[in-house]
Amino acid sequence: MPANKNAMTRYKILDELLSSRYHNYSLDDLTEEVSNRLADMYPDTHGVVRRTIEKDIYYLEYEGPFMVEIERYSVPGYSKEKQKSYTKQCLRYARPSFSIFKKEMTSDEEYLLSEALSLLGQFDGLPNLDALEGLRLGLGINRSERQIISFTKNPLENSNLLGELFTAASQKQVVEIHYHKFSSPEQEQVVNLHPYLLKEYNRRWYLFAAAEDDEKMLCFSLDRIDKVVPLPSHKYVEYNGDLNERFEDIIGVTLFEDSPLYKIIFWVSDFSKDYVSTKPIHESQRHISDEASKELLDRYPQLSGGGFFRIDCKYNYELIRELTSFGKDLLVLEPSFIQDKIWERISAMNNDYSKLRTMDS
Repeated sequence: MPANKNAMTRYKILDELLSSRYHNYSLDDLTEEVSNRLADMYPDTHGVVRRTIEKDIYYLEYEGPFMVEIERYSVPGYSKEKQKSYTKQCLRYARPSFSIFKKEMTSDEEYLLSEALSLLGQFDGLPNLDALEGLRLGLGINRSERQIISFTKNPLENSNLLGELFTAASQKQVVEIHYHKFSSPEQEQVVNLHPYLLKEYNRRWYLFAAAEDDEKMLCFSLDRIDKVVPLPSHKYVEYNGDLNERFEDIIGVTLFEDSPLYKIIFWVSDFSKDYVSTKPIHESQRHISDEASKELLDRYPQLSGGGFFRIDCKYNYELIRELTSFGKDLLVLEPSFIQDKIWERISAMNNDYSKLRTMDS
């Protein structure tokens, strides 16, 4: 793609010139006309050369998203300077009244847009969905008769929250949020935030934002937020970096900054091995080689069959919950710290169930 700040402006000018049926523009004419118009719009510009316009036309025809059909044709010309006639080679769109900015959608493009609108419509509370629906109707695109892709949703009590926070983050606006904790639902708390990221995990939406007073990174579950108040007069502070990097070494959303990165080795039974292989517990998951697996089987002779895996993760609640969700079909072998955390969870469950069974008997 021709790369400079005036590229799109040149395309717009060329689009108008190539659409004309009242003038016959040669490549030199196009170069001169584009240069003159750019000079009027940007006085500091030095115009364009013929080679630039050649590249622009090639891009419009073959490389860009437009793939336009351009007609080359000849008309009689006369040179006042040389005082003689010549044949002028001209360019124009092959179809009268065509424009790259009012290009009709193909059936494939209509289908893709319709499906995209269908998918977006499943996220309750996102802003501008009404406008997108109006776009669909305006373009005459029929709604799909049946839903082909379905997401599992956990509806928010206030369905507008997601849209309000999405708008605040995208428009870089400080917000005041009113929220409560599950442990004290009657006690409302208020904090001013710089919203950065909305993340969905395990059927729940979370907001990641920096506190206005000390810029400490905070995480809020949207089902605990009661109200969002925009603060347009407050100065927004952008996040320095890629916030998604915070989640590379964890499962879920809880991040303990001081937690080391653990190399976690675990065994999975034959029953669950394929499930874990095809749906990794974490993106760092690797299947341990046959040679290393033999060494582990020698160290743990009580294990038979199955497979050995490794993930590199920081400790958090979601990690332990995920590892214990497989029950006896997944055993953590290393490190002892993660083993201990799983044992604590299982022991607590065992004690609670033992008490229940004693009461029932």
